Order: sequence, then structure tokens, then C-alpha cells
Amino acid sequence: MKLNFWMLTAMAALAAPSTWAANISVTDAWARTTVPGQQVSGGYFQITSDTDARLVKVSSVAVPRVEMHEMSMDGDVMRMREVKAIDLPKGKTVSLEPGGFHLMLMTLKKPIAAGDMIPLTLVVESGGKKQTVEVKAEARAMGGGMQHHHH
Repeated sequence: MKLNFWMLTAMAALAAPSTWAANISVTDAWARTTVPGQQVSGGYFQITSDTDARLVKVSSVAVPRVEMHEMSMDGDVMRMREVKAIDLPKGKTVSLEPGGFHLMLMTLKKPIAAGDMIPLTLVVESGGKKQTVEVKAEARAMGGGMQHHHH
């Protein structure tokens, strides 16, 4: 009986590391389409965590360089700057959208066409531990002007 108790305790302890992970929800992931020669695009989504967490890194096998950026007003001028992390307060949806926090998809080797799926790997830190979340962002044209552009 004692042996079974200790075996179950040991098994529970081995299984425990997976229980620390935050429950991360990512919705409406999309990226801007580009034209030939354009090497930069934007990436956007809604992200929610069930615990206080931080988005600390985003990468992609399809994009050589991905940075997290923030747009903000500096007096009368809108400025963009790279941020090292984006806070994800418990239970609050954080929007990465044009004009606010967003991803910069940089050093593109080829254009992003409407309907392309861009794989993104998000690294979220919570309680000193990191976890990855895999997301696919669908490429969409911004506004009416680009939608009728044919290659």
C-alpha cells in the first residue's frame, strides 16, 4: 500500500510541470498582404491569458525577422518603437492591431498574398516559465485599394 502511494505521488510530481502553463487563447490572427519588393508587413491578433503573463517573443519559419512594436503618440507625432514584451493581464483580451501593439514581419523574401497562412510561434512567460503557442495568421489586404491589385 505504501509503495503504491509513493509511486502515485512520484507520477503526480512528474506530471505536475505541465499544469503550470497558462491557458492562452489567440483569435483573429492576420497579416497584411504585400506587393513585390515590399520587405515589411504587419501581424495582428487578439490574445487572452487565464493568468498574468507576458508575450516575450514571436518568431516564424516563414519570416526571417519578427519584432513586437507599439505605436503611441509623442506630442503631435505618432511614433513606433520595438517592445521586448507585451503584458497579458489575467482574463483581459489584449489586441495587437494597426495603431497599437502589433508585429512587424521583416526581411520578407517574397510577397505575402491574400489567403496565405503565416505560421507564428508565440512565446508566453508566466510565473517565470515559458510556453509556446502556435498560430496561423491569414494574409488580408488592408482597405479597398489593395484588394483589386493583381500580380
